[in-house]
Amino acid sequence: MAKRVDGNHAEIVEALRACGCVVQSLAAVGHGVPDLLVARNGRWYVLEVKDGSKPPSKRKLTPDEAAWHERFGRHAVVSIVETVEDALAAVQETSP
Repeated sequence: MAKRVDGNHAEIVEALRACGCVVQSLAAVGHGVPDLLVARNGRWYVLEVKDGSKPPSKRKLTPDEAAWHERFGRHAVVSIVETVEDALAAVQETSP
């Protein structure tokens, strides 16, 4: 089942693009797949967007999201972001 996007989704995508990232929204895929696939300077990032203005109970991973993170988290870094600042920090250059 495809999911709805969080209220801050578009703002985060816009900010990432403004700093030079290439962003593909995967939100419509559903089934626990994270919201954003981001490329920057030859590196890939996977971001799960949660709305930081919602209560903590509404920001938890769904069962499908938790299963996806469990399955793929051993092979890729997936960041959970709630703000533009979180998203920008997640795509900062790090040592390999």
